[in-house]
Amino acid sequence: MNLPDRSPGRFLTIEGPDGAGKTLQAKRLVDALADRGYDALLTREPGGTRLGDQIREVLMATDGAPINEIADALLFNAARAQHVGTVIRPALAAGRIVVCARYADSTLAYQGYGRGVDLDTLRRIIAIATDGLVPDRTILLDLPAEAGLGRKTTDSHTRFEAAFDVAFHQRVRAGFLEMAAREPERWVVIDADRDADAVFDAVVASALEVLP
Repeated sequence: MNLPDRSPGRFLTIEGPDGAGKTLQAKRLVDALADRGYDALLTREPGGTRLGDQIREVLMATDGAPINEIADALLFNAARAQHVGTVIRPALAAGRIVVCARYADSTLAYQGYGRGVDLDTLRRIIAIATDGLVPDRTILLDLPAEAGLGRKTTDSHTRFEAAFDVAFHQRVRAGFLEMAAREPERWVVIDADRDADAVFDAVVASALEVLP
């Protein structure tokens, strides 16, 4: 894989349907990289900055008014622009390994494949928000929508579990798999419907492939 020359750091993202274990695996990956001597930063979307966390509260709340799908995409990308500009790019420029739970591909999966917003429109919005920053490696934790939703307790539900049906989450999963198939040099698909330690071993192996 030819890595971009934009910075000495590396940018790794972990994607997947709800309940796939992204947060846990991202944290474990950062710890494993630190044990190997890498300067690794853990972050997430939406969030990662004060503004991003404030927007996250709006986007994930289960007690608010429905959010229009275009507004949804713009809010996610407003948080992302702040995140990329103030956290991710500076860390990469400093030579750090950035591990991010969710990134721009989630917008394509959820607002595009899931909610039906035109994918090319979303790509234009994402290009502005990220200033063209693409991960060096995207790890897709894949499992059936029903299995992922079944892992989440009611009190951990966000708006995306509370307001959208299983068919929506099935479209999201299908979208992730389609994107992975289109860019096999960037994506690695890992079966997440199994023991968390087995998933973790595969995550670490995939990450190390693109690290110096």
